[in-house]
Amino acid sequence: MESTSNSEDMITFKLSHFYSVLVVLAFAVGILTGYVVWGRSPVQAQTVIDNQPAAQAPIAGVPVATQPPQSIRYDVPSDGFPGIGPEDAPIVIVEFSDFQCPFCKRFYDETYQQLLAAYPDKIRFVYRHLPLTSIHPEAFPSAEASMCANEQNAFWEYHDKIFENQDRLGGELYTQIADDLNLDTVSFENCLNTGKYKDLIQQDSDFALDLGVQSTPTFFINGLALVGAQPLSAFTQVIDKELAGEIPK
Repeated sequence: MESTSNSEDMITFKLSHFYSVLVVLAFAVGILTGYVVWGRSPVQAQTVIDNQPAAQAPIAGVPVATQPPQSIRYDVPSDGFPGIGPEDAPIVIVEFSDFQCPFCKRFYDETYQQLLAAYPDKIRFVYRHLPLTSIHPEAFPSAEASMCANEQNAFWEYHDKIFENQDRLGGELYTQIADDLNLDTVSFENCLNTGKYKDLIQQDSDFALDLGVQSTPTFFINGLALVGAQPLSAFTQVIDKELAGEIPK
């Protein structure tokens, strides 16, 4: 606020008028803040608590945002993608993930096995690729390696080994895992070297971005979005309500 030293040019006003102006300004700021926070697209929102990084890896150049309202369902195909669990399970969880993402590893380490164990025969868990290549140089090659393993019906074993060795990602590791899992390494390496699944992985990534997914991991529980490396309790809150029929279809 610019001030002046000429007392003759100063304007006086009542203190009550000043408070009235402050109230109006505060109300306007509140309305604007509410629009910014709540008026955004559901999959495009995310929270950062106490200025700590959120439990997810943002896509470079895209603003990070909050867990969406659980009543919004997205059409996320699961058929034809690597999946584990009964095909007729009442709960289908589709994860968009990146093998080099530290938050994806956190979910794998802390929640993945607990989640499957908590709902035996009720969950089909499906993995889809969203390699964040701008910040994770091994995200795409590791995704390709997993699909070459999938070709030999070993996706989930390979998936586990990649996350367990995330600090060693690279061509040598991919071949070593294939050998450890007794895969046909000649076929595996040919698959990897020819980029056989490059287009499929890119299609996965494009679909996720077109849907509005902005970070990894992002999950869709029967189409209901859950963003970040959430604890088991975040999943059970949605799954229990879904199984009870409490969330609108």
